Amino acid sequence: MKNAQGFLILAALWTATALAQEQGYVGDVAISEEDVKLGARHYSPYLDQTYPNRVLWGDTHLHTSYSTDAGMIGNTLGPDEAFRFARGEKVRASVGDYAQLVRPLDFLVVADHSENLGLAPMIAESNPGLLANDWGRQLHDLVKGGDPIAAYVEWGAALNSATDRINDDDLQRTMWNRIVDSAESFNEPGVFTALHGFEWSSGPDANNLHRIVMFRDDGDKVEDLVPFSAYDSSDPEDLWDWMEAYERNTGGKVMAFAHNGNLSNGLMFDDVRMNGEPLDIDYAERRMRWEPLYEVTQIKGDGETHPSLSPNDEFADYYTWDRGNFGTKLKTPDMLPREYARQALARGLKYDEEIGANPFKFGLIGSTDSHTSLATSREDNYFGKASIVEPGTGEARYEDFIVQPVILGEDIAVRHYETLASGLAGAWARENTREAIWDAFRRKEVYATTGSRITVRVFAGWDFGEDEVHRPDFAETGYDRGVPMGADLFKGPEGAAPTFMVRALRDPVGANLDRIQIVKGWVNAEGEPQTKVFDVSWSGDREPGAEGKLPPVGSTVNGSDYTNTIGVAALGGYWIDPEFDPSRRAYYYVRVLEIPTPSWLAYDEAFYGNLDLPDDAVMTQQDRAYTSPIWYTPQG
Repeated sequence: MKNAQGFLILAALWTATALAQEQGYVGDVAISEEDVKLGARHYSPYLDQTYPNRVLWGDTHLHTSYSTDAGMIGNTLGPDEAFRFARGEKVRASVGDYAQLVRPLDFLVVADHSENLGLAPMIAESNPGLLANDWGRQLHDLVKGGDPIAAYVEWGAALNSATDRINDDDLQRTMWNRIVDSAESFNEPGVFTALHGFEWSSGPDANNLHRIVMFRDDGDKVEDLVPFSAYDSSDPEDLWDWMEAYERNTGGKVMAFAHNGNLSNGLMFDDVRMNGEPLDIDYAERRMRWEPLYEVTQIKGDGETHPSLSPNDEFADYYTWDRGNFGTKLKTPDMLPREYARQALARGLKYDEEIGANPFKFGLIGSTDSHTSLATSREDNYFGKASIVEPGTGEARYEDFIVQPVILGEDIAVRHYETLASGLAGAWARENTREAIWDAFRRKEVYATTGSRITVRVFAGWDFGEDEVHRPDFAETGYDRGVPMGADLFKGPEGAAPTFMVRALRDPVGANLDRIQIVKGWVNAEGEPQTKVFDVSWSGDREPGAEGKLPPVGSTVNGSDYTNTIGVAALGGYWIDPEFDPSRRAYYYVRVLEIPTPSWLAYDEAFYGNLDLPDDAVMTQQDRAYTSPIWYTPQG
């Protein structure tokens, strides 16, 4: 009898396999439509779920040796090594030490600078196309002759003058296609996603207006491109034109996101376009069409807010870089509101009232901007901004200039010890594919962390109950009766105020959580943008003081050690806006803070011994997450 049953089972499998092959399925068993009871209830409750059910972690801003400002100053690792490292493999860094992630990333964008893309590898291989160019041969001979710094300085001078001394589209295509081929070979849908992208490095007058360009598409659409560069234009609107032409010509999809407004000297979220004209509805709509996100945190400082702009926020002064731009002009106070995300989001609400569209309605992500090919974002595993400051490079790791005092001397300089091991992008999606991740970015259901993998989710609605935060169907409830991060909440029932449900979970191999906060922005009756921070949920039995401030969580940090004996592993928060005015536009985003932990400098000191660091060196810090906002609009 057992043999007979076994035969029947095998026969059924053979039949099903034949049917699958007949219907075009490979390696799977197809079920014909006749066997499906359409509309029937299923015992499994997950069959009909369509909302994003997992957070995927990635870095959308990583440079390899194909970026000239990486490859010409010591980075010997190309895109292949970058993808292998992100997938969890052990890789030997350029300086010689081995590196590995504690856990693989889910996705990566190798975003090399488009300006003279692949120059360093072309020099290394004595590329015939490069040697056919007089200036290219000059750089090649300097490097091969043992003077790479002279070659780098020569290249930098040409870049600063916006003069492409090579100007060879065929060379650019060749090097771009190598990166495309690398991404194609490492992309594995469902396991690891390698998205195509590059960085456009606009820097008028040494002010940072850089954008990452990220494609949704496979290699067949993006191959043979000549990536748009600062040699083509320094105006973001021209980049948008290029992106629009790409979509029109290929049927593909592309987006961009800016970073490091703190080095833009007020240009990142300026009140005028680069041509000097005021912002109008066309500009606002185009900017948010092509740049739906902003990279709010990375190695070169944190861009959420500035302590002088948020004087009542005790967490505002987090790796603040506020001396100037890239070495030629000092910062003035009037520039600050046009550099930081929190204030730009509030100013965007005012623009929405005045011109009918919001030019600063962006979601928030983090990424590294590492130039080592190694996406290391943890404080205990920080391989630095560039290969010349990797572990083992001695005093240079702390004293090397990130912002060089080109004109103004030490007043504007920023050294490597002032960097932070940041950041990561978290994307809520259903599957690990290019399409699902890109779509999460497009709808702004993404968030930033300063390096750790804090899971956070927020929903806004009009009738959530406090107990629903703790229900196992929290997310289903949130999508059913509210909106997630990155979405719009429109006018609710008469007399109602928005209700928010937030959940946060610590990094499984990281620090406990201190608190959940909601940051609100609005425009008051006088037309002035306003922001305020509300504590929503916190660990322990702390109570707000007389001024409404929650006492610090404390600290267990001792050098490079800390313990999770304070804080909690998970927090749930329920909040109703106590100051809601239904006639006023508003935004709300969540900030989650970990308990204090050692900085990368503390880990370095424990490993190498006393470093004799400057007095302002940060030895203890608090990693954090920033969600994309939810926007409230009165009409709708």
